[in-house]
Amino acid sequence: MTILTDIIHIIEYILLIYFGFGAIYILIFALASLIKYKPNRKKDIRQRKTAVLIPGYKEDAVIVDVAKQALLQSYKQEQFDVVVIADSFQSETLQKLNDLPIKVIEVSFEKSTKSKALNKAMEVLGDNYEIACILDADNIMAEDVLERINEAFENGYKVVQGHRVAKNLNTSFAILDAVSEELNNNIFRNGHRVLGLSSALIGSGMAFDYAFFKSTMKQVNAVGGFDKELELRLLKDKQKIEYLPDAIVYDEKIQKSDAFANQRKRWLSAQFIYFRRYVLSGLFHLIFKGNVDFFDKVYQMISPPRILLLGLVGIMTVAYWMIELLVPNAVQLAVTPLYWTIVCGITIAAFAFGIPRKFYNKETLLAILSLPKAFLIMFASLFKLKGANKKFIHTQHGQQV
Repeated sequence: MTILTDIIHIIEYILLIYFGFGAIYILIFALASLIKYKPNRKKDIRQRKTAVLIPGYKEDAVIVDVAKQALLQSYKQEQFDVVVIADSFQSETLQKLNDLPIKVIEVSFEKSTKSKALNKAMEVLGDNYEIACILDADNIMAEDVLERINEAFENGYKVVQGHRVAKNLNTSFAILDAVSEELNNNIFRNGHRVLGLSSALIGSGMAFDYAFFKSTMKQVNAVGGFDKELELRLLKDKQKIEYLPDAIVYDEKIQKSDAFANQRKRWLSAQFIYFRRYVLSGLFHLIFKGNVDFFDKVYQMISPPRILLLGLVGIMTVAYWMIELLVPNAVQLAVTPLYWTIVCGITIAAFAFGIPRKFYNKETLLAILSLPKAFLIMFASLFKLKGANKKFIHTQHGQQV
């Protein structure tokens, strides 16, 4: 019985340290995000030839409008091309796209992935570009995005991440998804840059030195989470990733619980895969090369997702207090409820500082009623990750609820 008790106590300490450090980590960067990061701005600079790459898989509902919107940049028209990478589109959609002043590259794969589509497109396009800007098939750029990106490249950056914001807030899940994204923007992008670390990539609304991106992407063969593999490779090579809070890219948010489940399953699977692949390398580069950026990114792969952190810490806090108050002598606890209460308080504070004030409204309050369902979906996804990294999980866009 003593051995069993010791094992339980060790597990208690591990859980407290894991969630406690996760809470402190996001609080530090949430506090840092209260200072708005301001990249250097340069005027009257040379506009670099840019390819706006938009890979899409069966995105007939949104792709034509997205392509039209992408053309409306304040950037000189002759200095950028909109390139739609069309995988499994309907013939009517392809005809509409070909009628626009854009480039359409049709692709087909036995197993479709975003990385395959991008690699094929760059193979077809050749090397007549200096910047590759990556959008999702539902993304709409503010008119000055390419200008903001070009300024960052003038400052010497090879990789930049724009500020992705919600295009729609029409359901509770869309609001929660929007809040989650802005929380992540503040913690993993704004807060990180304020403290001198690299911004996290997010899969779209990002731009790269074209030659650098083309050569790097040839080494990436991810089925899901290609942006995670890409940024780990970049940070391992000490390439700083810039964040552009004023380069606004509108992104369609998840509207239904089933789409939320598929998306989170894909994200969680990618995180676990890349943590296992890079953890030893991350420790080596931290200890022997002082690469904090790379190790920080590796840690993010195993850190608790924000919804799970909030939910599980809340559950642990309530459970420990119930044991303490109802059956104090029946269970020997190694950790007191006070410690979990402190971790819970830190987590709530991180959310309070990290969530933008614009979301402090009645609509968000009503959306919070769906938070338990979102937590249960995320928690259940932890047990359904097997094979998720081996098949393409498509999120359908343009569906109105």
